[in-house]
Amino acid sequence: MSLEFSADAQKKIAAACERYPTKQPVVMAALHLAQKEHGHLSDDVLRLVARTLDLPYAHVYGVATFYTMYRREPGGRQTIRMCTNISCMLRDGYAVLEAFEAVLGLVRGESNAEFTLVEEECIAACANAPCAVVGTEYLLDITPEQVGNIIERLKAQPHPESEVV
Repeated sequence: MSLEFSADAQKKIAAACERYPTKQPVVMAALHLAQKEHGHLSDDVLRLVARTLDLPYAHVYGVATFYTMYRREPGGRQTIRMCTNISCMLRDGYAVLEAFEAVLGLVRGESNAEFTLVEEECIAACANAPCAVVGTEYLLDITPEQVGNIIERLKAQPHPESEVV
């Protein structure tokens, strides 16, 4: 069975292609749309993106595997991207990450139906370290004691990554 983009996604990709002289800059947007529609970026989905943009599979694969916001395996409905770069690390980011692991019953890199927990290199919110991002929501100045309430709020008001596109 051959995968396809929805008509809406095809329109978005075509509009993005009109803005650039080549299709290479459209890869990231197309990967976001593909992940939104297909859940994760399997080899077949990467081939769809390559075919749609008429680009080499190796280029699309390279982009999809370089950036952490793309999932090659199925994940939870929401992804918690916990920063552990220098600012967050110095302000107990690892303690916050461990609190997320304890509350979710996951180890960084694992998923359940609702959440995927990712250790992120940097989310560019250093002034409010430690921080995390879920979909389009930034969680700032997190303490380990806040993690349980954060998870309950995210369960009640999800912020899936599909909000991005």
